[in-house]
Amino acid sequence: MNREDFRHFYKLPVRWNDADQLGHINNVEFFRYLECGRVDYCEQAMGIIYTTDMKEGWVLADIQCSFQQQLHYPCEIEIASRISRIGNSSAEMLAAIFRVGESTPVAISKGIVVWLDFIEQVNKRVPDEYRKKIVDYEILPPVSSE
Repeated sequence: MNREDFRHFYKLPVRWNDADQLGHINNVEFFRYLECGRVDYCEQAMGIIYTTDMKEGWVLADIQCSFQQQLHYPCEIEIASRISRIGNSSAEMLAAIFRVGESTPVAISKGIVVWLDFIEQVNKRVPDEYRKKIVDYEILPPVSSE
């Protein structure tokens, strides 16, 4: 993955307390950075604002992260995010973390998000309005009904 694979970027400074005893940014922080990018992607690409009273929305079902390089404080990063595939009730989300001004990612990630009814606690079909927004934002081929 490289910068050209993404339209969405979320800039974030690493914090002093993100570092572990060895002086590099702890691996668990990468997942928090990816979460920040994922939430901002939902806001920017789909207009979804996460609130405590939401009835349905995306939840993370699975994630993997491949660490390419170490990060150290101080540093400013950009989290690149995109939805690369939409299924019936799920989507594949790709992400990469870059140091600002660099083209090689320090981490790459692939995750699965699921559209969940928060009241009933069941997966639901991704609403057509969000499917269209994703396709338009990512310039993906039209999505077939599954």
